[in-house]
Amino acid sequence: MNESNIIQEDLYDEHYKKSKKEQSFFRKLIRNRFAAIGLLVIILLLLIAIFAPLIATHNPNATQVGKSFLTAGIDGHILGTDSYGRDIFSRLIYGSRVSIMVGVSAVVFGAAFGSFLGLISGYFGGIVDAIIMRIMDGMMAFPFILLAIILMTVFGQGLTNVIIAIGIANIPGFARIVRGQVLTVKEMEYIEVAKSIGASNFRIISQHIVPNSIAPLIVYATMSVAGAILSEAALSFLGLGVQPPTATWGSMLQEGKNFLVLNPELATYSGLAILITVLSINLFGDGLRDALDPKMKI
Repeated sequence: MNESNIIQEDLYDEHYKKSKKEQSFFRKLIRNRFAAIGLLVIILLLLIAIFAPLIATHNPNATQVGKSFLTAGIDGHILGTDSYGRDIFSRLIYGSRVSIMVGVSAVVFGAAFGSFLGLISGYFGGIVDAIIMRIMDGMMAFPFILLAIILMTVFGQGLTNVIIAIGIANIPGFARIVRGQVLTVKEMEYIEVAKSIGASNFRIISQHIVPNSIAPLIVYATMSVAGAILSEAALSFLGLGVQPPTATWGSMLQEGKNFLVLNPELATYSGLAILITVLSINLFGDGLRDALDPKMKI
């Protein structure tokens, strides 16, 4: 057998193993019924957010004072109207856009900065590790939502500031997750081999540390999206988030609490939307964690 055939067989074996690994991952994920349900709901929410202008039956911010508190189904209002005569169904649809945008953007922001700090801290150690981790400890001394509230009072209100505030509050969690993984991976034998043959720190981090630290990061990021959505709703509920008349689930919940006796549906619909979204993301996150765990049976 010549050298060319040996190389081709090695490449085929590598591709086959990678393919089997991917099949194993998706099989584990799909066979978890709760994770599959969570994934389906998430996909549905993404489609609703993307096609909101086509799905919404009314302008979500159009007020009709004479049509306040209409019950479901009257005058084409599927879920009725709020105290300003705005269509609740349309506001729920457009509110999904804000929640998903804030959830994903804030987590990406927090993951980018937190992962970088965790990589630097875990890989280099020493004084660098001590300084970064003490800063993270200081940030984690504040409850998550309290830190977000403090940051919002500094930055001011608005969608961009909500994303930045929640993203910054997420940084310590990502930094600690990545640091812990880096501390484990950098002690592996193949890292020592890479150092012995003169590989640069950048190459070791990018080619060896990061790929072998990504799995727990993905799971933690997925779970953090649910937390970010809850945080946005809490900030909007407190009047510190996205400002009216922009439709958000948190602001709808805040308005609904004033009419719990007269019209409890106002708070019920937005509360259910938050509950279903967060629960679906958590179910998918649990399934993703199990699917990425090599110790779990198929």
